[in-house]
Amino acid sequence: MEFRKRTLERLGDLICGNLGADVPRGDTEPPYFPYRSSKYLTEFFGELDMDWEHDGSTRHRWVAGVLEQLLAESHEGPAHPPESFCRVIDHLMDPASALNEGRDRSNALRQLNDVLSREGFEAFYAEDKHCYLRHIGTNSVSRPAQNPHRPLSVAETQRRSALAAFLDTCSEDALIEEVLLPLFRQLGFHRITAAGHRDKALEYGKDIWMRYTLPTQHFLYFGIQVKRGKLDATGRSRTGNANIAEIHNQALMMLAHEIFDSETNRRVLVDHAFIVAGGEITKAARNWLGNALDAAKRSQIMFMDRDDILNQYVVSSLPLPAGASEDPL
Repeated sequence: MEFRKRTLERLGDLICGNLGADVPRGDTEPPYFPYRSSKYLTEFFGELDMDWEHDGSTRHRWVAGVLEQLLAESHEGPAHPPESFCRVIDHLMDPASALNEGRDRSNALRQLNDVLSREGFEAFYAEDKHCYLRHIGTNSVSRPAQNPHRPLSVAETQRRSALAAFLDTCSEDALIEEVLLPLFRQLGFHRITAAGHRDKALEYGKDIWMRYTLPTQHFLYFGIQVKRGKLDATGRSRTGNANIAEIHNQALMMLAHEIFDSETNRRVLVDHAFIVAGGEITKAARNWLGNALDAAKRSQIMFMDRDDILNQYVVSSLPLPAGASEDPL
């Protein structure tokens, strides 16, 4: 993806906090972006886990060069800038960095959009107070916050702790209905159907089944086996834990049994099985499962444990389940 040189230098002005970056000469409007010297430019990118270090050259042109390299990274298409570029914009528009205005940063947002509109994009704040980019032509949104492996903000860390406390006490049905179903919907899955635990009829090892549409409009079907506690590989599991061998057998049942998709009006087999644990999947359990899967099944059975659920849920900006307090203490 390429932006005009002038656009990149104007963005560099905003990141540097150069007074009058997008303000006509002689205007008395105050600056809305904090001034960043050489040291603080290096810190700005360092806070994003990027190794850029200012070399002493003209600051806004140096930043423009960095942004140009970020835009050259792989991305999903012309309507979606690379994730690293989106993270820079989100960090630039952090409400905590507001200057000469409120935390909504309406003036800073206006100046930023004056620059981005030349390239067909606009920035906006979502309900989670993160700043996202929207492609004006297609109205598609690029969300940098969905990478579960990135560093979490202070607010996200607090939400993660609150969700972890909820997982400690919730039932298996609550884990499915209040955490997993909203999470998988947010991640782009469709036709999400929960079998439920009150009526076990025709479950065949599936707690949830769902469908994912590929860009080619082909469908992949997923089945999910959910356990609230820890998955282990001991000969005799403790109360609240489950043995990985039993879960493996249920996953095999899931793969062998057809489901009926009423939208396509046909019966289909599950393509992939997810084993999801609200607790830890121990190292021994992971090793046993890896050894038990032959080459044909290894790509069909995947697993998510507690940390995966917490990170994916928090970075997807979903509201906490009812009963989960953002101040668990």
